[in-house]
Amino acid sequence: MKFDRLLSIVLLLQHRDLVPAKELAERLEVSQRTIYRDVEALSAAGVPVYAERGKDGGIGLLAGFRTDVTGLTTDEARALFVLASQSAHSALGLDHALDTALRKVMAALPAPHRPAAELTSRRILVEPDRWHAAPRPETDLETLYAAVLSDRRLRIRYRHSGQTALRTYTVDPYGLVAKAGTWYLVADHKGKPRLFRTDRLSQVSVAEAAARRRPGVELTQVWHDLRRQVEDRSGGVTVTVRLRRARLDMVTRIAGDYFTGPPVPEAGTDEWLRVEVVYPVVEAVRHLLQFGTDVEVAGPPQACEEMTRAIAELAGLYDTA
Repeated sequence: MKFDRLLSIVLLLQHRDLVPAKELAERLEVSQRTIYRDVEALSAAGVPVYAERGKDGGIGLLAGFRTDVTGLTTDEARALFVLASQSAHSALGLDHALDTALRKVMAALPAPHRPAAELTSRRILVEPDRWHAAPRPETDLETLYAAVLSDRRLRIRYRHSGQTALRTYTVDPYGLVAKAGTWYLVADHKGKPRLFRTDRLSQVSVAEAAARRRPGVELTQVWHDLRRQVEDRSGGVTVTVRLRRARLDMVTRIAGDYFTGPPVPEAGTDEWLRVEVVYPVVEAVRHLLQFGTDVEVAGPPQACEEMTRAIAELAGLYDTA
């Protein structure tokens, strides 16, 4: 454990001029006293590490010092080669860079770890896209990627769901997130966190002004908060649904994100199950029409009425008499 911690300290110091001992202690979950003892051990081992006291002080490495990755364990080497499919890297124009980076890492690995890493890269594949994903409009993610790395404000033209008109926003970007095959721009608009699907962006331009992000806030935190808002459906409409047991897998795959819990057997029958789903508005219950007679809305009354209206509209649409 101490060796791993010492290597972690060196790797962290390589990316910064000076790092406060308090920050190192928090990131490595040890005391500051332990950090200073580790610094002494590194110095004794010949690593050119030094400490500066004072308000702006910290721990640093002499300029030009670099270490290799020979401290990697077998599991750490494997972890580096369990990567998402290249579709995400290709979208950002980084597929070639990924290939060359992995070749360099492989060459730097200790010889005993190379077979495990190479085998892992051939046996494990993470594919982020859903089955039968609908084709999406082309998005120039390479330009957007370069734009969010510029640390400047962005001007975007954006189409909201269900609308045809475009709206213009000036936003302060935190970065890009790929979720289930869909890319999102995470940014502040007038100091409030917002989520923009990149396939609804029609124009992106970089402003001269620097991005005005909230102090101390990073992409992971903003994404966590926005995702929680999307997933928190409190205040929506809870709908009781009957579904055929034989179609459980299909319904769960398509509509399972709306379930509030696992389906339970319906009393008196082996054919039907019951489950509660939550939709943001009652009109969204029409989402269940795709399952035909394999799904029945049992309540509340306004949800049943919405389904009745939808069925009547469909009947009128296809009425050729």
